[in-house]
Amino acid sequence: MARILLYTSPASGHTFPPVPTALELASRGHEVAVRTGSDDLESVRRSGLRAEAVDPRIAAIEVDDWRASNPLSATRRLFSAFARRAEFELPDFQAAIAAERPDLAWIDINCIAASAAAEASGVSWAHYLPYPHPVPAVGVPPHGPGLAPASGPLGRLRDGGLNAVNRAAFRSLLPPFNKMRRSLGLPAFRSGYDYYLSAPILIQFSAEPFEYSRRWPANVRLVGPGLWDPEGEAPGWLAAEERPIVLLSASTEYQDDGALIAAGLEALAGEDYAVIATTAANDPAAFVPTPNSRVERFIPHRPILSRAAAVVCHGGMGTTQKALAAGVPVCVVPFLRDQFEIARRVRVCRAGEGLPAKRLGAEPLRAAVRKTIAQRPGAERVAAAFSAAGGPKRAADELEGLLA
Repeated sequence: MARILLYTSPASGHTFPPVPTALELASRGHEVAVRTGSDDLESVRRSGLRAEAVDPRIAAIEVDDWRASNPLSATRRLFSAFARRAEFELPDFQAAIAAERPDLAWIDINCIAASAAAEASGVSWAHYLPYPHPVPAVGVPPHGPGLAPASGPLGRLRDGGLNAVNRAAFRSLLPPFNKMRRSLGLPAFRSGYDYYLSAPILIQFSAEPFEYSRRWPANVRLVGPGLWDPEGEAPGWLAAEERPIVLLSASTEYQDDGALIAAGLEALAGEDYAVIATTAANDPAAFVPTPNSRVERFIPHRPILSRAAAVVCHGGMGTTQKALAAGVPVCVVPFLRDQFEIARRVRVCRAGEGLPAKRLGAEPLRAAVRKTIAQRPGAERVAAAFSAAGGPKRAADELEGLLA
């Protein structure tokens, strides 16, 4: 059996998805060691995996793209944070390699220094990607703004122009990354997209039709979502609740999305739903519950989803996929990053609705939720496709193929 090192960035949305595959690998007799952020360390350990914290200086560098005034500025802030984290991530990962002596390193795509170190080490390695793949493809809208797929000459013109802008933006972020690569004896990347193609295998936690049908890069393996949450008991009051439930959910990583919770509480106050709001990175005391609602920082979502009529969220991949995997339609109010892409995908596969954050208010959100609830057949189609993608067993098979 093999030694496997799972290395993640310090964010729950990147720590949780690979856990089911890691548990599957451990069940097959492999020795799995995890390095992750301290906030999720105990949860991962309680799953049965051996885990240690990454250097706390990595998480101390804030990802503050939510402060940006436009998408390009947000992208620059995001990659700037990754580059600054790399200073501590590189020696941290190298120390983990020395301590664990793995046969395979499986690395979060956001860990750019760990990825370069793995490539230079000679150890077998792979990436995982818990958000939509950004590399351009024919018929796929340019990554970022959440544009609808377009065809014909005008669509190709639009996509070609915006992809050129994206390439330039990614290229401008390469210098610090390439400096690090050269220090490790690795060739420089010519395009920012080269990074997503660099690992022998990239496990992508998604599947069509939630993803656009396309010619996928040769290293991509679509295995469906990584569905895992820390153990938690359903609250006692849930069993007594007979009304259909609408779940409001904010991001676990702070992005100033409290307006979503406030608007949701107001929009649904007069509706015949039980409204459950989980504020996550936002202080629950900042919101005033309505007579038909409960506001908590965290409540396990799984028992709620089994009863939910709809989920209203920021469009984080984890929350959105968990809802769709349960056959629950989603209303996405995107704020930043890949959330615009996720909102569009939900609409294209007819599994819910999207509402721009600039239009967020009680009346528009109420209307969007009503439309979302009617999209359950689309959500159920996505759930069936997710189930058929193979999940942790398929991902573990692919990783074992690298060991072979």
